[in-house]
Amino acid sequence: MTQPSASATPLLFTPLKIHGLTLPNRVVLSPMCMYSAHNGLANEFHQVHLGQFALCGVGLIFTEATAVSPEGRISPEDLGLWDDSQILPLGRITDFAHAHGAVIGVQLAHAGRKASTHAPGVAGASCPSSRGLDGDWSGRASLPRAVPGAGRHDHRRHCARHG
Repeated sequence: MTQPSASATPLLFTPLKIHGLTLPNRVVLSPMCMYSAHNGLANEFHQVHLGQFALCGVGLIFTEATAVSPEGRISPEDLGLWDDSQILPLGRITDFAHAHGAVIGVQLAHAGRKASTHAPGVAGASCPSSRGLDGDWSGRASLPRAVPGAGRHDHRRHCARHG
C-alpha cells in the first residue's frame, strides 16, 4: 500500500458535488438554535454568527431552525420564513456567505406540540404561570392529530420541580 504524499489535499477539504450543487469542501455547520430573532427576522447577530463560518471556510452552513409559520416556532426568538419581510435579512446573510465561497442551507421547522416555549435563559419564563401565558400560542399550532397536549412538556410538573 502506498502512502499519500504530504502535499495531497485531505478528502475533507476537497469539493463535493451533489446533483447540480458543488460544495467547496466537505465541512458542514449543523443548524443551531440561537434564539436571537425578533418577529422571525434575522439581524446583525445572525450576520456575524453565520458569517464567521463563511469567513473560516466552512463549505455548507445551515441556518438555525427556521419556522414556516409563527405558530410553529419553538420560541418567539426563532427565525422565520412565513412573511416576505423575512426574505431580505436572510438574503443578506446568504449573499455574504456566497461572496466568501460558502453555500447556505435552511433547516425548515415546525415545532408542533412543542411550540410556544421561551428561549433558554429568559428570566422568569421557565413556567407558563410565571410569564402569564402572554407568548403562548400552543392552542393555535397545527398538530398532527387531535390529542390535546399529547407529547408536550408538562409545565405543572416542571414548575413544581423548578419553582
